[in-house]
Amino acid sequence: MEKENLESLLIDYIDGNLNEADRLMIEKELTENKEADVLYVQLKEVMNLMNQVPQVEPSASMKPKFEKSLKEEISFSTRQKQVFFQPWMRVAAAVALVMVGVIIGNKINQSRQHEEEIAALKKEMESQKNLMMAMLENQSASQRLTGATVAYDMKQADDDIVNALVKSMNEDTNTNVRLAALEALGKFYQQPHVRSQLVLSLATQKDPMVQIALIRLLVKMKEKQVLNELEKITRDNNVMKAVKDEAHFGILKLS
Repeated sequence: MEKENLESLLIDYIDGNLNEADRLMIEKELTENKEADVLYVQLKEVMNLMNQVPQVEPSASMKPKFEKSLKEEISFSTRQKQVFFQPWMRVAAAVALVMVGVIIGNKINQSRQHEEEIAALKKEMESQKNLMMAMLENQSASQRLTGATVAYDMKQADDDIVNALVKSMNEDTNTNVRLAALEALGKFYQQPHVRSQLVLSLATQKDPMVQIALIRLLVKMKEKQVLNELEKITRDNNVMKAVKDEAHFGILKLS
């Protein structure tokens, strides 16, 4: 029996597509022909592997690209010298292509999912930021206090958020709102812009509660450039004793 005809019959035999006469003929060939038996084992292993590859539905956007690549490959192949592979080699190549497609498809899906998660996170942060900014400008002190609390819960603070909190810390008429804004800024004190604004604020603060809280934060930050300002506070007769005491303590800690 010709080898190519045998290979074709073996594939149909493995798939169970032979009629009774051909099936008996192949079984006899496998018993008498060792090479046919080896080829049968190879084909069966490769086809079993192919059946185990999971089905992946390509996205609609991938179909035009695939069809274009396929046409280019067919056009290229017709210009080359034709190479005839054994059937089991063709099946193995098909398995490899399917597996590569699965891997690429999974990577594309993971990348798309990651991009969608980032976009959703940015949208949520922007919404949270807009809510905070609106609350800090509200006429109600309770709403402004809530706005400062929203800022404290944020994981990041851009310049718009920092500037809004600085304004509330320095200018709000309600002590609790000023303290809440200061507390929120303290969460981001490692940002250079935040540090510089906290240092500048010490020279303008007149609210004793805010002064004490600000001095404690600057000491925690180990901000030695406020030593001169702390000295001024200790000599200012208009400053409350509790604030002066906190300034003395800050000088000792930073010196």
